Amino acid sequence: MLEHGASPPVGDSDPRPPSSGGIGTRLMRRKPVERLVAEGGKGEGGTLRRSMGMWQLTMISIGATLGTGIFVVLGEAVPDAGPAVIVAFVIAGVTALFSALSYAELAGSIPVSGSSYSYAYATLGELVAWVCGWCLILEYGVSVAAVAVGWGQYLNELLDGVFGFTIPAALSQPPGDGGVFNLPALLVVLLAMVFLLGGAKESARANTIMVVVKIAALLLFCGVAVQGVRSGNYANFFPMGMAGVSAAGATLFFSYIGFDAASTAGEEAKNPQRDLPRAIMLSLVIVTALYCLVAAIAVGAMPWQKFEGSEAALAGIMKTVTGQSWWAVLLAFGAVIAIASVVLTVLYGQTRILFAMSRDGLVPKVFSKVHPKSGAPRANTVIVSLFCGVLAAAVPLGELADATSIGTLFAFALVNVAVIVLRRTRPDMPRSFRTPLSPLFPAIGFVLCLYMMGSLGAVTWVVFGVWMAVGLVVYFGYGLRRSRLATAEK
Repeated sequence: MLEHGASPPVGDSDPRPPSSGGIGTRLMRRKPVERLVAEGGKGEGGTLRRSMGMWQLTMISIGATLGTGIFVVLGEAVPDAGPAVIVAFVIAGVTALFSALSYAELAGSIPVSGSSYSYAYATLGELVAWVCGWCLILEYGVSVAAVAVGWGQYLNELLDGVFGFTIPAALSQPPGDGGVFNLPALLVVLLAMVFLLGGAKESARANTIMVVVKIAALLLFCGVAVQGVRSGNYANFFPMGMAGVSAAGATLFFSYIGFDAASTAGEEAKNPQRDLPRAIMLSLVIVTALYCLVAAIAVGAMPWQKFEGSEAALAGIMKTVTGQSWWAVLLAFGAVIAIASVVLTVLYGQTRILFAMSRDGLVPKVFSKVHPKSGAPRANTVIVSLFCGVLAAAVPLGELADATSIGTLFAFALVNVAVIVLRRTRPDMPRSFRTPLSPLFPAIGFVLCLYMMGSLGAVTWVVFGVWMAVGLVVYFGYGLRRSRLATAEK
């Protein structure tokens, strides 16, 4: 429920301020909500600029969500679930919905750049916040790389249709997928970096244009490909059983991180208490409807067995249905724009999360330095872009997508817990949006996230475990001593 005009109080009046003590007490210290809000936008040498309204926030959310999940990862999910990939999208969407409700409440109550990291810091303590932030680094950084890998596939489709040539596999595929270095993946990340260096307002404008283009491309696909739908392609709807549907749903959950990206814009929104919850919920509805519609038409127009190994499946379907390559060229153009917007918005989210962690002292100060003219964290943006670009150029898509899913699910699970905790510890705090039937809905969201995590493969869990171990080493070696809460206690 929306409560118009509500805004959190400002001032360090939390009745439970952080306190000094033993190691256990220091690990559990919480950052007061009022302090989080009061520090909003403030960085080293400058401040972020509040320039985005609800429309721009919704477009950021859609921009970060609508892209690789339907244009690229669909080709990997269909072999796991068959025609029931439609159900997998619904399961992933419902899982995302419960978490989105929790995000909407916290985004309206604590409108800051750190997203679930900041929410955990205010409710669950510094160690949990660090773990959440470390998961977000995995989620966002690897997501940018995964999306960039898929971009190269559609770029080749476009080049082939328009000019009759493609980038050689050695330069368009990562090692392990038949290539040496994925040059297109690196280029799209660097292109997004250029937009972000211009500032949030300029990036949001470019993203809005790209979102309109990709929605038009998907609607074009539906209008053309529906002519090729055959009822026989839906036969044997669950060829892999519910286990296959669950596995596909866990992989596709990678496609629903967009509303998290919108919440990272809390310090650059004009009216975050009002607009962030609305943008989160509206974008989730639009994206889920488009995902399910496109997936239903895609598996109806092409036998599910033919999706194996296809990372540009929609363009191939257009070509098969019409018998003409120019339809596929149009779709490939839309996909190139669509996936570029995902890279732009997810990269934006990554930089803002590191900005918040840096401001809290948990990562180096360079990530919170703001350029006085553009109002953008430039050094942060360059460092993150170069890292993600190199990762995209060197790692196969499938491994990246699953690693992103597990990081996303873990962070979402913590957000659901944070809502329950904050309702108990700060029941009177103003909330511009309240999750219905709390604590039931947040608890359902938490359980669904754990269920989806359990559907991921053993290799993904090993990668996640190693990433968490590295994160704990970094925290105890750096963040624990340099935390601004720690220095305030001395």
